[in-house]
Amino acid sequence: VAAGLIPVICVATLGTTGTCAYDDIESLASVCEENQVWLHVDAAYAGGALALEECAELRRGLEHVDSLNFNLHKFMLVNFDCAAMWLRDANKVIDSFNVDRIYLKHKHEGETQVPDFRHWQIPLGRRFRALKVWITFRTMGAEGLRSHMRKHIDLAAQFEDLVKADERFELVAPRA
Repeated sequence: VAAGLIPVICVATLGTTGTCAYDDIESLASVCEENQVWLHVDAAYAGGALALEECAELRRGLEHVDSLNFNLHKFMLVNFDCAAMWLRDANKVIDSFNVDRIYLKHKHEGETQVPDFRHWQIPLGRRFRALKVWITFRTMGAEGLRSHMRKHIDLAAQFEDLVKADERFELVAPRA
């Protein structure tokens, strides 16, 4: 700001893929709200853990974010590639990417409450990922997915214990 630049977005992490690092979302949210900066949270790897009550602390501050994204293919058994995106106000994205060309008009515009997702991104077309999400959720169920994530969290704890017990290895950061 002092250099004349206008910050517009802050991208925070909540379980990054490479290191499983976490930012303090509450602190960032207060700064972003004060300065009217969009706060996006990338929960790429650990976002699935938001569904676990024992990981409820991860949700602190999320009520203040503008958008949140996580990859269902990284922790929730959905085939590659599939991401879930939550937006506080989807109209801000739609207003940014709105494409109203004459060749895209159709007779049912405005007749349904189903979003026209072509206005949610730059490309007009996109791959259909909903079916693989539905199949995974239907097959595993909410408790099956939670059980899968808990098993992986337990495996991480076991691995951490093995590293600590072997003098040939050094634990450079605690398990997150």
